[in-house]
Amino acid sequence: MNKWEDERGPEDDGEAASHPFDTLTPSFLIDAVESLGFYCDGRLFPLNSYENRVYQVGIEDATPMIAKFYRPQRWSEAQIREEHEFCFELVEQELPVVPPWRNEAGESLFVFGDFFFALFERRGGHAPELDDLDNLFTLGRLMGRIHAVGAVKGFQYRPAITLEDYGHASIALVGERFIPRSLKDSYLSLTADLMQAVEAQFAQVSDITLIRSHGDCHGGNILWRDDTANFVDFDDARTAPAIQDLWMLLCGDRPRQTAQLSEVVEGYNEFFTFHPKELRLIEPLRTLRMLHYAAWLARRWTDPAFPRAFPWFNTERYWGEHILELREQYAALQEPPLALF
Repeated sequence: MNKWEDERGPEDDGEAASHPFDTLTPSFLIDAVESLGFYCDGRLFPLNSYENRVYQVGIEDATPMIAKFYRPQRWSEAQIREEHEFCFELVEQELPVVPPWRNEAGESLFVFGDFFFALFERRGGHAPELDDLDNLFTLGRLMGRIHAVGAVKGFQYRPAITLEDYGHASIALVGERFIPRSLKDSYLSLTADLMQAVEAQFAQVSDITLIRSHGDCHGGNILWRDDTANFVDFDDARTAPAIQDLWMLLCGDRPRQTAQLSEVVEGYNEFFTFHPKELRLIEPLRTLRMLHYAAWLARRWTDPAFPRAFPWFNTERYWGEHILELREQYAALQEPPLALF
């Protein structure tokens, strides 16, 4: 293996290092939920969540609840409350969103120990079949309604998806501390070209309107059951172009994505106007997501859950494949944007 740049933070001293989430013991979780007046039956089941920690908690003589403990120092209290308020606005418009539970005083965000936490109704379902054009039409209609609410006002505290945050800052972190020396020059040269192309694409649509968005609207955050979609996990809600919540519903080759996109937009336009010039941002936003995802893994590498869940990360093979994917993405940025039928 090649010698690596120093990829560990000063706080990372190996396996003995503790992490704030280590304090989330079963007794702590039960005490937190019972502090809100519930009685737990002792059944605790961790759900797939790495940025935060999420558990299904059994409640005596009632349906289990979902307890979400927010990662310390990621979002401020004001930013979390904006996420909750956005969900409540959507529910008021009868949209199928799973909002946080509120107590009699109307509070939805609580503190226990060193953690902000919230409870949610358990709602079952599975990821939608995105190859089904009828499903995409339905999702397009729902996204149009969500964006009609999201456009009413802006976030005050939540950040936007920006070239600096998702692009330049991600590249700087990875380039300085994670890329092996043998690949560093290739990575920095390629990402410089990528960001130049992305910036040029964004400059061509600088007059688009930014709205409150879900921010991470992939199939895993949509629970499909009985031909009904339930949108969950607004943890990444940010100010963004509308297309941010639509492009992740697309998959496959260009003709297939064109058919999917046309179906989504047809449903979307029933409730909110889609601006075709935003199609130019699909590949730039995909590029930013790829850069941001690698940096997200890097930033969280001192959290013991990440090396266990992503053992392939931070190996020379991973970074070599990442560079190859970015080269393919650079080629995609040179292609004409998708067009509607």
